[in-house]
Parts: sequence; C-alpha cells; structure tokens
Amino acid sequence: MLYPAPVLSAADGQVLAEIDEMRHSLRHRLQAGPAKWVMGLRDFLTADAVAASNTIEGFRVSTVDVQDLMAGERDVDVSDENREETLAYLRMMTYVQSLHDVPDFAYSKGLLNSLHWMLQGHRHTRDKVAGQWRRGSVYVTDGGNRRSVAYTAPDAAEVPRLMAELVEWLNADCSDHPLVRAAMAHLQLVSIHPWPDGNGRMSRSLQTLVISREGVLAPEFSSIEAWLGRSQNTWSYYLELKRRGATYRPDQDVSSWIRFNLTAYHQQAQAVQGEASRSAAVWDLLLSFAGSAGLDERMVSALHDVAVHDRVRRARYEQAEGLTLQQAQRDLRDLVAAGLLEPVGRTRARYYTEGPRFPERVLEVARTPMTLSRPYPDALG
Repeated sequence: MLYPAPVLSAADGQVLAEIDEMRHSLRHRLQAGPAKWVMGLRDFLTADAVAASNTIEGFRVSTVDVQDLMAGERDVDVSDENREETLAYLRMMTYVQSLHDVPDFAYSKGLLNSLHWMLQGHRHTRDKVAGQWRRGSVYVTDGGNRRSVAYTAPDAAEVPRLMAELVEWLNADCSDHPLVRAAMAHLQLVSIHPWPDGNGRMSRSLQTLVISREGVLAPEFSSIEAWLGRSQNTWSYYLELKRRGATYRPDQDVSSWIRFNLTAYHQQAQAVQGEASRSAAVWDLLLSFAGSAGLDERMVSALHDVAVHDRVRRARYEQAEGLTLQQAQRDLRDLVAAGLLEPVGRTRARYYTEGPRFPERVLEVARTPMTLSRPYPDALG
C-alpha cells in the first residue's frame, strides 16, 4: 500500500494557482531572453540544486564550486569525497534533466536502480549495494545519533512489492496536479527507503523528474532542492518527515506534507523569478557598459559571472563563449589590465573577482538581496 494523496484545501488551491502563474510567467520570460543568459541561469540553478541536496546529506560544496566542477575545472578547493559525491550527483541529475521530453518514456524499477547506480556506484560494496534493492534493514537516525532511531523502513522482503506498486502508480494516469504528484512521489520513495544509502537524494531527484515530465519548465527551474538545502528549511523538512511516524504507515493523512511542499514550490518560484530578474538586469547593464567602454560583447559573460556569482574562472568563460584557450586567456588579461577584474591565485587554480574599476551600479544591482513572502500565513519562509 502507498500513501494516498490528500484532498486539497481552498488555501492549498490558491497557493497552487499562484505557483502555476509564476511558473508560466517565467517560462515566457525565458523564451524571450538571450540564449547565453538563459543557459547561464540554467547552469547556476542546476549547481545550486546539487550543492543544496548534497549539503543535506553532509557533503558541503558551494554553488560556485559546483559550477566550476560542471565546467571541468580540476583545481577546485574541495575534498576528494565531496568532489566525488558532487560529480556523481551531477551525472545523475544531468540524465534526469535529459528525460523531460523523451517521447516513449516510462518509469521502471530498472530506471530507478540505474539512477541509483549513477549516484552511489562509486560506493558499491557487497554490504552496501548500489543499483539494487537493499538486502537488509535500514534505519534513519535521529539528529546524527546512531543509537537513536527516528525511522525504521519496511522490511527488505517488502521492498520489491512496494517498488513495483510505486512504479505502477508513477506510470498510471492521474488527475492530481503534477506538483502534488511529484511531492507524493518523493514521500513514497523516501518512506520505502529501498536502497542502503542515497535514499534522500534519490527521492528529491524523483520529485524533480516527475515535475520535469510535466513539461511547463525545464526541471532546473522547478526543483525545490535549493530551497530544501537552506538550514531552516532542512530542519523543517526533517520534522515534516518525522511526523509520518517511526515506521511505515501509509494509511494516514499527509496534508501537512503537501502543504510543506507547496510552500517550498512557492518560495522557490519566487527565488527563481528574483534570480532571473536580477541576472537579466545585470546582463543589460553590462551590455550597455561594454558598448560604451569598447569591450567585445562576449566579455559580458565573464563580467556577469563576477557580478552575480562573485568570481569567474578561465575554463567557465571559455566554455560559455566557445573560445579557444588562447582567446579566453587574452580576454581575461585585457579585463585585468582595464581594472575590471582582479586575479586571485596562480596558474590553473586562478580565478577572477571584480577589479577596482568594475562598475559599482552593476554590483549594487547584482548583490541586493530579496525577501521571500509566505504563501500561507503561518508557513515558514
């Protein structure tokens, strides 16, 4: 038996309508935006989601470091373990993102196990198998105390049946709103806990995959992983899962879980809209500045990274603009000579921050924080 989706309240319906409106508005804005700007925003949101989801599991790599790893940078100051976990999650999430428009797509146990192998294959052992259902008991500890168990997952013998039921449910026609269905998919998978490890990230990734199959927005614009990764929200996430009880009890009302997820969707949509507005404003200001300063327009992407993400590396700039190594190096040297960039570090580990002549107005717009509103009067925000 799986958790049944609850009946939405009038307040839930209103919040869901507001989320839909924000998402459709963002879709039209992205369709009208410059391709390079849209791609840069997509890369940032992907990196932010990966960094946040890994942080929940204790693997700490900043969003800007994830961006550098995405660009193929080798000299990023992260531990070997964090690098490996980040690259594994990136590979898995890249595949999840690519499935959004596959015409003959279907969920299957093989697909879910393959995604798990991408995530956990580097940790595969005889005792902790990757890409296969667990063979023994699994417990979720309470607050990191290994002797205090917050949740005991269903018996291993029940996992194949429960996962078959989940796959059937995922493939079935359903009248539930896709965002509600995605939230329920997350809850179903994390509660079954079918693998020895990686269940949290897999459940959040399944939620993203269900959203992406809806087709309104590319998955990186709808994932709530970045929202969940903020410390206060992570704590609330654990508390909400804890409400479900210490054992698998799918015959319960999960209205609070849906309300929690609708809050996450709403605030993440606000955050993405704010990021898009800020990023677009910075891009336009830099285009104008580049024209007046006699800079090549392609240099805008390097200056934009510095303004919005605090730094740029040569490899990321080279990749974003399709340049040769020599062209990228020459452009960055010219920007340093003009006082617009400041190099930090040497040789391959070097990156660039704003120089003394970087336009102040651009930095002011880029670094003005935004405030998120609460969709429910008593919701965390």
